Amino acid sequence: MILYILTQNDSKFHEISSILAKYKIELKQLKEKKLELQLDDVAEIALYAVKVACKPPFIPIAVDDTALYIEALGGFPGPYAEYVYRKIGVNGIIRLLEGVENRAAKFITAVAYCDGIEERVFQGVLEGSISRTPKGNLGFGFDPIFVPEGENKTLAEMTTEEKNRISHRGMAFRSMAEWLVTSGHLPSKKS
Repeated sequence: MILYILTQNDSKFHEISSILAKYKIELKQLKEKKLELQLDDVAEIALYAVKVACKPPFIPIAVDDTALYIEALGGFPGPYAEYVYRKIGVNGIIRLLEGVENRAAKFITAVAYCDGIEERVFQGVLEGSISRTPKGNLGFGFDPIFVPEGENKTLAEMTTEEKNRISHRGMAFRSMAEWLVTSGHLPSKKS
């Protein structure tokens, strides 16, 4: 099966490729800009984007959207994480949390799939906290300041394999791949 991933982010595409490597899915990257609604629900955002991208001739396509919810900031930046990252970056988030003890946060990724017949959304949630300083140079986005629950290092200090084992994106894409297997879209035997 060939699955097209709609993303302009090469790092994200390589991460998804690593997540899905054990499934018999050939990935291709579509670098078109995805149409994003400004909503609070990442599942609705991803589903809308995949519906817009899924047009004749129909090809299996997936779009993901990720939100970062910081408890002390009332859930900010939420689904606007990419925009906030571009405008204030990791240091801006650290400044917003200066003097704040409650650093609880979570990432939520929604992956929407469409093949012209079926539309599905799969989600993954990673609980954690925001570190006081950026650490690590792996990953992308807010990875240098996000410490997953039960871990002592940020996502940016983890190898791709370590991160994918526990990440929100890993959970969502593995759920999609398992559905593809159980629904008959993919062979049931993993390599």
